[in-house]
Amino acid sequence: MKEVKNVSGSPEAREVVREMMVAFEAFKSANDERVAQIEKKAASDTLLEEKVARIDRAVVAAQAKLDRMASQGRRPSLAGEGGEVNSAPEAKAAFDGYLKTGSVGGLEMKAGISTGASSGGYVVPAETERAIERRLMAVSPMREIASVRTVSGGVFKKPVSTAGVVAGWVAETAARPETDPATLALLEFPAADLYANPAATQALLDDAMVDLDEWLAGEVEDAFAAQETSAFVTGNGTNKPKGFLSYDTVADSAHEWGKIGYVASGAAGAFATENAADKLIDLIYAPKAQYRANGRFVMNRKTLSAIRKFKDSEGNYIWAPAQRLGETSSVLGYPVTEIETMPDVAANSLSIAFGDFQRGYLIVDRAGVRVLRDPFTAKPYVLFYTTKRVGGGVQNFDAIKVMKMAAS
Repeated sequence: MKEVKNVSGSPEAREVVREMMVAFEAFKSANDERVAQIEKKAASDTLLEEKVARIDRAVVAAQAKLDRMASQGRRPSLAGEGGEVNSAPEAKAAFDGYLKTGSVGGLEMKAGISTGASSGGYVVPAETERAIERRLMAVSPMREIASVRTVSGGVFKKPVSTAGVVAGWVAETAARPETDPATLALLEFPAADLYANPAATQALLDDAMVDLDEWLAGEVEDAFAAQETSAFVTGNGTNKPKGFLSYDTVADSAHEWGKIGYVASGAAGAFATENAADKLIDLIYAPKAQYRANGRFVMNRKTLSAIRKFKDSEGNYIWAPAQRLGETSSVLGYPVTEIETMPDVAANSLSIAFGDFQRGYLIVDRAGVRVLRDPFTAKPYVLFYTTKRVGGGVQNFDAIKVMKMAAS
C-alpha cells in the first residue's frame, strides 16, 4: 500500500507552519500585555482579553490545519502504483460482486472469504481490512500513541509482573538463600463489537469508476475512530474497551498496582493561581525515569488553550508550536496529543494525563472485519453493516499518571 501523498515539504505545509508561528508570536505579545495589566491594575482590559482569545483561536486553527494535512498524508490507499488493487484478483472480484449485487457465488470457494458467524455477513479481504486499520491509525489519536495487537481470540490474556524477582549480593563461598519469586497478575482484554452502517445508492454501486473497497474503508473510518477514541479514554469496559480514566485513581504518593496515580493541580477545579507550571513538572516526574523518555501529555484543546498562557520561572512560555508537518505542539518539551474526549477543567476532573502510552495502554484488535449487505431496511439505499471487534485497557499502571483538578 502507499500513502495518498507526501505533503511534508509542500508549500502549503510550510505556509501553515509560518502562519502558526506568526500567530503564536502575536499571542505572546498580547498575553504579555494582558499579564502586565493584571499586575498593574489587578484586572485586564476586556478588549485585550478578547484579542488574546481571538489570537489563541488562530493558533488552534493553524495547528488543526497542520494536523489535518499530516493525517491526509498518512491516510493509506488501496491502490498500488499502477492503480491496481493489491488484493488477490479472485477475492477482489468476488467481494465487489457481493457489495454491488449481493451475489455470494464464489465468495467462500473461490476467494477464501468466509462468513462471519458472530455478526452475519462476510469477512472482508485482507487488503480491505488492513486499509481500515491503517486509516484508523492515521485518524485515531489513541492508536497513534498506544500499543496495538491483533489477536485471533475473543479475549487476550496478558501476564504481567507487578514485582520483579528479588536479587542480592553474596560472597564467593557464602550461602545462597532463596529469594522471593516475581509477583504476577493476569490482565484480560476482551474484544467487543464495534459497528458502523454506511449507506450507498445502487447508482453508486453500479458506477464502474468507484473503488468499493476504498469507499467502504473511508466510510467506516470516522465512525470507528470517534467511537474507539471515546472508549479508550472513558469507556467503562462493558461491551467496549476500558478507558484509562475509568480505573480507580489514588494520590501518586500512595500509588499501588491496578490504580492510576494522580497529581493534584493545586486548586479546586482549576490550576493553581501561582506557579501553575510547577504542578505540570510534578506530573512529568510522577512516572519513573524509564517512562519519561517517550512521555507525552494528553488533554483536550480547551485545557491546552489554558496551558498556552503559562510561563516557567524564567518567564518563558511552556507551550511551543509544531515546527514542521508531522510534529505536534509541546509542553515543557514533551509532545501533546489532543483528544477531545478528555474532560474539561472542572472540580476533581482528570483533565491531563502524562506518560508512556505505548507501554501503558494496549489496544486489542480481533482479526477480521465483517460486512453484511442489507438492501431492504432503508430502500432505496443499500446499507452495509460493518463490524470489527476491539478491546483495550491499561497494561502498565506505572506508565500513565493523571492530573486531578483539586487542591490536594
